[in-house]
Amino acid sequence: MRRAIAPKAAGHLIWAAETSSGRRRNLTYEEEEAFWAFAAIEVLRLTGVRNEELLELTHHSVTQYRLPSTGEVVPLLQIAPSKTDTERLLLVSPELADVLSAIISRLRGPRGAVPLVAAYDVREKVWNPPMPLLFQRGIGSEHRAFTPTAIRKLLINALAATGLTNADGEALSFSPHDFRRIFVTDAIMNGLPPHIAQVICGHKSIDTTIGYKAVYPAETIEAHRAFIARRRASRPGEEYRIPTEEEWDAFLAHFEKRKVSIGTCARAFGSPCIHEHACVRCSLLRPDPAQRGRLVDIRDNLVARIAEAKREGWLGEVEGLQVSLAGAEEKLSQLDRGHGQHTAVDLGIPTMRGDR
Repeated sequence: MRRAIAPKAAGHLIWAAETSSGRRRNLTYEEEEAFWAFAAIEVLRLTGVRNEELLELTHHSVTQYRLPSTGEVVPLLQIAPSKTDTERLLLVSPELADVLSAIISRLRGPRGAVPLVAAYDVREKVWNPPMPLLFQRGIGSEHRAFTPTAIRKLLINALAATGLTNADGEALSFSPHDFRRIFVTDAIMNGLPPHIAQVICGHKSIDTTIGYKAVYPAETIEAHRAFIARRRASRPGEEYRIPTEEEWDAFLAHFEKRKVSIGTCARAFGSPCIHEHACVRCSLLRPDPAQRGRLVDIRDNLVARIAEAKREGWLGEVEGLQVSLAGAEEKLSQLDRGHGQHTAVDLGIPTMRGDR
């Protein structure tokens, strides 16, 4: 393949000529399309937001909450009210933080600020004031906001490039809303209760959330809903009210207690430790790369204890120690694969002038 560079007023376009067909390709355009397809797919997949909510994300949507006792920063993504008129705050996962960081780094200008662009609201039929939208791109000498049609075209082109087909051999068709169904299905199949998924997605009815799941036994859903209804009926009505300061402090304490010696516990709020604080066995533990040496020491100690138990004939002890050893080795494998790494990601959280 032979490459040539052709200058342009606002920069340079990189072209490539295919030796087999002689067709010229605009690599600058292809890279731009590939990046924004990646950004749209990942944000839709990791948040489950609607297409209109995606296009309304701004630099100021990336916010944070600092725990008053420990100072730990919890990154959040603010979703503006859409057709449900419900504002939501989503916890930013490490994967989502990487994607948002890549978007912000790409958009930042020479002064480090995300450009302000005005977007047309196709539903309200009005032009919104200029805002630092995350989904914008340079066209000529100006920046323009993505439109719903542009996002759909990005998904169509990305899917066409994969060559994936359905069972009948026909090309797959994907819309932004399909990622919302994937998000709900994946969350419920991994154990998230449907009524929690309902709050995350901003649905007014749990029936809407259940309708989004692609594969899930109906009898399981009905059994879970009946269980929740029975529990709610047996609880005093005072519990379904605005939380008090003491209850809010208890909620914050959950985040403070997540930190353990070899990583972070990711169990849900209000749920007990199923392994009685034997964290090395727990699949919810996110190992800290900085504590790899401690994990190695724990593994070596378990190996020595298993050898001692076999030598002394403590066969019941051997079985329990082997479970812990398998857990320690799995945590080390996670670190080696990079799944447990938590490196600092600069999200460029903006600050408002005059804030105190």
